[in-house]
Amino acid sequence: MVCHVLLVETDRHGLVLVDTAIGLDDCADAPRRLGGAFAYGLGIPRPPAAETAIRRLEALGHSASDVRHVVVTHLDLDHAGGLPDFPHATVHVMAAEKDAALARRTWNERARYRPCHFAHGPRWATYEAARGERWRGLEAVRSLDGLPDEILLLPLSGHTRGHAAVAVEAPGGALVHAGDAYFWGGATDRSRGEAPLGLRLFEGRIAIDRAKVERNHERLRALADDRSVRVFCAHDPIELDRAIHGT
Repeated sequence: MVCHVLLVETDRHGLVLVDTAIGLDDCADAPRRLGGAFAYGLGIPRPPAAETAIRRLEALGHSASDVRHVVVTHLDLDHAGGLPDFPHATVHVMAAEKDAALARRTWNERARYRPCHFAHGPRWATYEAARGERWRGLEAVRSLDGLPDEILLLPLSGHTRGHAAVAVEAPGGALVHAGDAYFWGGATDRSRGEAPLGLRLFEGRIAIDRAKVERNHERLRALADDRSVRVFCAHDPIELDRAIHGT
């Protein structure tokens, strides 16, 4: 299973991690921490610890304390499971998403948000969508606490109540980690065609608001038409392979 995270090196704010995927403790006991349906359904009762964000960072010569900020697209178990591996980082998230993750009001939310991922008491920095401005035609939240203006949240609720994409502006263009705003690269790259039926059904079933998910596809497709912007989601293996090889 691809869980695409993004590491951003800043001049004055240390390392910034966009999403964490699952963490070390999840790898040690996936059925208990992630839920048996998730772990066995995806065939990962024991995910490889070497693939976690913290181990990848260590392989690059960094340590957990170097990550001063984590910006999350949302707090689903496969996106926020690694938060305990970075206990001293400030966690930037839309306020609606944090509230949903801690309240777990519905069966869907009780399955997707795992209290063990927040038991260490993260240092939260939350944001309201109404605080936004425009960025390349999308609503945006800029000026994240302690971070440069080049890193911003793009509120895209639908998959969850407070889902957001994370944009990073750089001299050569912009990267947009769209999280689970879509699951298949065809949502933004028409040459890829339509997603497989099973994936479309899963995306619709798990969404808090299916109509918003469809609208987000349209908004991100328009954004991806800008050649100075690279949009990618969390789980598409082709997009990940292209990013790794710079194609």
